[in-house]
Parts: sequence; C-alpha cells; structure tokens
Amino acid sequence: MNDQVAIITGAASGIGRHFATELRRRRPQMRLVLADVNNEALAEAFPAGKNLVLEAFDVRSADRWQRVVDETIARFGAVDYLFNIAGIDRVAMFIDQPLGNIDALVDINLKGALYGMRIVAGHMADRGSGHIINVASLAGVSPTPGTTLYSATKFGLRAVSLGAAVELRQHGVYVTVICPDLVDTPLFDQHIVEADPEAAALVFSGSRALRADEVSEAIFRAMRDRPLEIDLPFGRGLLSKLASAAPSVLLLLYGPLKRKGLGQIERIRRERGLA
Repeated sequence: MNDQVAIITGAASGIGRHFATELRRRRPQMRLVLADVNNEALAEAFPAGKNLVLEAFDVRSADRWQRVVDETIARFGAVDYLFNIAGIDRVAMFIDQPLGNIDALVDINLKGALYGMRIVAGHMADRGSGHIINVASLAGVSPTPGTTLYSATKFGLRAVSLGAAVELRQHGVYVTVICPDLVDTPLFDQHIVEADPEAAALVFSGSRALRADEVSEAIFRAMRDRPLEIDLPFGRGLLSKLASAAPSVLLLLYGPLKRKGLGQIERIRRERGLA
C-alpha cells in the first residue's frame, strides 16, 4: 500500500485536511495528489515533497479533472484511490434559498464528485483495480429540512456511489460511500454563526458533533474492509434510514428534533460567547 497513489479533494481544511495529514503519517511512501480550490490554505498545510503534489483545483471543471487525472497517471503511473471529500453547504429553508445556491451546491457537491468518479473509474476499470471513497452525509440518507439543497446533492452522491459500486465490482474496482452526521469543521462554525437557527435545527439535533478524526478513521476502515457504505454514528444512521423508508416518520419526528436542535444551538452559541 505504501507506494500506491491517491487523489484527495477538499484537502485544505476540515475532514480532507485531517485525513490527508493522517494518511501521510501512516503511509509515508504513498504518493498523494492533494487538491483544493483554496491553494493558499493547501500550501500552508502541506509543504510539497517528492511524493506529494498540490493542485489548485476547482472540482466543477470536468476539463480540470481530466487534466489532474492524466497528470497524476503520467507522473506516478496510476490512480489507486480517489477520495471525494470537497463539499459546501448553505443552510436555509428551501423557500429562502437564493437560486444561485442550487447551482453552487449541485456543481460542487454532486457534479464535481461525479466528474472525478467517472474519469478515475475508467482508468481503474482498465487496470482491474482501484477504490473510490466518497464522503456524503446522513443528510443523503434521510431528507433534512433546513438543508434540503445539501441533502439533495448528498442523496445523489450516495445513489451514484451505491449503483456504481455494483457496476464496477466486476472490473475489480470498489466504491464506498461514507455518510457522517454533523462534523465539527469550518462548516460547523458557519452554521452556528451565519445560519438561521430555525433552518439549522435538524443539523444540530444529534447528541454531539463528530470530530474530523472519527471520519478519518472511518475512511481508513473503508480502505481496509471496502464496504458499500459506512454511516456515522451507527444509531443516527438507523434513524435516518427509518425516516427515509417511511417519510411520514419525518413529520412525527420533525417537531421534537427541531426543539432539540434549537436547544443545542443556543447552548453552543452561549458557550462560544455568541448568544
């Protein structure tokens, strides 16, 4: 594994930065292409080296994706792993969402990941090996009021991941989708500071926010076991699947979960001196 090649998107912050840091520590000979639209933060986090390439990269560009993959293969000979971690969120009730947010979330969270999947999957299928790991969300398992656009993009990413996993298995290529609950990253802070609490309430309705290291460990587990899907935490994953299987349950749960989430937001804002 040490001499394998991986592309990681969203590597400048949050889950992507934590995972890329850990991967470098645990697999120092692994050759990494770290990509992010924020080139300054990327360069600050990761000094370039022999087995490390930094790419200032907008995942919305299919042409840029093709170039990055082609250059990676030319430089290192192959792509063994693709980690699609880049993503954004814009929390607001659906009726309050600016139309531009539809393009932004679909283009980055869904189309950007699918461009990478499609281009890399062709290369991996030709080689007869490879693993694509996509970070989606529990919002992609159960519809999430207050963050419906994000939920829609993660539903799409999860659906393509599971479908492609079945298609590609015959070619020796694995696909795993990881669906975490709320994670304490810069998006967490954005939700607390900027978002309407009424819209963000369900996002904060869990018992606690996950840490980036917990998601990183799930990615390492995916690399080892190559499952179709990992939900984090397990209990919230079951609740999400119940709400998805029986949508009327969401109507029953929305009130209590919203009250719990509003309470959590108030507590966090108070602890951070924002109330």
